[in-house]
Amino acid sequence: MSKIKVTLPDNSVREYDAGATVKDVAFDISPRLGKAALAGKINGVSVDLSKTIEEDAAVEIITFDSDEGKHIFRHSAAHIMAQAVKRLFPEAKLAFGPAIENGFYYDFDLPRSLTPDDLEKIEAEMKKIVKEKYGFEHRKMSKQEAIKMEKERGEVYKVEFFEELEDDTVSFYAQGEFSDLCTGPHIPHTGYLKAFKLMKIAGAYWRGDEKREMLQRIYGTAFDKQSKLDAYLEWLEEAAKRDHRKLGKELDLFSILEEGPGFPFFHPKGMVIRNGLEDFWRQAHVERGYQEVKTPIILNEQLWHTSGHWDHYKENMYFTKIDEEDYAVKPMNCPGGMLMYKRRLHSYRDLPVRVGELGLVHRHEMSGALHGLMRVRCFTQDDAHIFMRPDQIKEEIVGVIDFIDYVYNVFGFNYHVELSTRPEDAMGSDQDWETATTALEEALQEKGMDYIVNEGDGAFYGPKIDFHLEDSLGRTWQCGTIQLDFQMPERFDLTYVGQDGEKHRPVMIHRVIFGSIERFIGILTEHYAGAFPAWLAPVQVKVIPIAERHQDYAQKVADQLMANDIRVEIDARSEKVGYKIREAQMQKNPYMLIVGDQEEENGTVGVRKRSEGDIGAMELDKFITDIIEEIKEKK
Repeated sequence: MSKIKVTLPDNSVREYDAGATVKDVAFDISPRLGKAALAGKINGVSVDLSKTIEEDAAVEIITFDSDEGKHIFRHSAAHIMAQAVKRLFPEAKLAFGPAIENGFYYDFDLPRSLTPDDLEKIEAEMKKIVKEKYGFEHRKMSKQEAIKMEKERGEVYKVEFFEELEDDTVSFYAQGEFSDLCTGPHIPHTGYLKAFKLMKIAGAYWRGDEKREMLQRIYGTAFDKQSKLDAYLEWLEEAAKRDHRKLGKELDLFSILEEGPGFPFFHPKGMVIRNGLEDFWRQAHVERGYQEVKTPIILNEQLWHTSGHWDHYKENMYFTKIDEEDYAVKPMNCPGGMLMYKRRLHSYRDLPVRVGELGLVHRHEMSGALHGLMRVRCFTQDDAHIFMRPDQIKEEIVGVIDFIDYVYNVFGFNYHVELSTRPEDAMGSDQDWETATTALEEALQEKGMDYIVNEGDGAFYGPKIDFHLEDSLGRTWQCGTIQLDFQMPERFDLTYVGQDGEKHRPVMIHRVIFGSIERFIGILTEHYAGAFPAWLAPVQVKVIPIAERHQDYAQKVADQLMANDIRVEIDARSEKVGYKIREAQMQKNPYMLIVGDQEEENGTVGVRKRSEGDIGAMELDKFITDIIEEIKEKK
């Protein structure tokens, strides 16, 4: 039998008989790896473990520890779930079921609405399928054979999909009596799926089209070990406690009403947080040489043709007519920023011009995509536009990177950076894009920052650097962005007078740090679990008199706090002190000041700190000095 050479990821080479499987290679490397292996790669192509290797090749073993391994594992779980549903509901029509981040789903057309009890039955059936250890068998057939088979099975959604498919050959995977369209690869057999949980039922339109059939989507998750599943479910429980929609209601911060889906209402306490963020934003920008502007929410249609948004973003915009002319509600602040720059002549000595705007924008979002403050139809972007000479590009980008780093450190966020390059619908020349992308890369390299490259994911007018925050639960949120743009200055004919007395074209940076004030408040609410630091907390101090006779002293304490711009409330209810303390703790007030006979006699306060509990008696002046310092330093 002929021999083949297999090159492993560490560049070591092993020799096998031709026809050896990927599984053989995995066990040869180590029995432990063989047991953990889910699939493999041959010359970069993902394959099943049973795939044979017929000639010299580079081979990689895929385990659950990799993103691809998790995807394969969870996609296999989706097939197993679909098999269980078909057993319990033979009349069910199959749509599609992919793996997603942290789990999987499958869409079904069913004769009745599913209930939580149904999920338990489906899980039980899945466990039977797991015990049966059906192998995942790969099959291919012609498109016409597939259409005939699916028509016979009554799978109308599969038939529609196949009829539009351009390929003449289609790929299926079968386990037991069940088969489904799939290119694979899959886990070797159903017995590999030991730790899984079905999570919820939701509605989903066929092919995401709200004019098509409404299907039922079952979400689930799966892990290679029960301990990992248990840890994930605990994490979900903690995330549910931190859900900003739940905390927003409990802490009376904001609401989204039926009269305005996707349009949030901020309550007085929510406005304290919002104003705190905006005040911080303004002060930080003044210190860095930015000027603040405000541009209109509605501008005429021609402007959006000039900016390119009409061709690239029209489906996300709202429109109206004024005096029989077409206008658009702005989805972005950039075009208004162009007009602000263009209002007067600029010299090379004026540049860079740094202009910031807390601009309200509106974007059309599908109702199913709306999610508290995280996905809304109107939000305030903390935009800034920097107009500069070409020789200032790197310095300005580095300055913005430092600015973003400063802001995120204030809130205690770690983050990672991604560089997104030219998309397919890009405007402008190859030369402009190459220059812009190189400038962003050089700035990141000068800062010594690690970054991921997202090919083809830039904005239509320029490449960008995105900042992804990591919250206290390890989730990431894309917030800050730096976009370098040669196109808008060209389209709006922006100029400056150079040292030579001639007109030149500036380059510009589009930049946000919070991204959206609304979304950032949602992220902060979950990051802090509603326990905002003292400088942002709606109520910084709750004064709690022990008895009714102590209310006058409580009021004196509160007056002195308010005189020092400290936000304070008095709990004057006729309740026990322990109850009031628990209530203040539930409202996540940073400090509670307990006052009774002894405190009134000595001119002190009994201090309880949210994070530490009772820290004892303190002179009121000392407490005020300490909390003012804490607020000033944004600790």
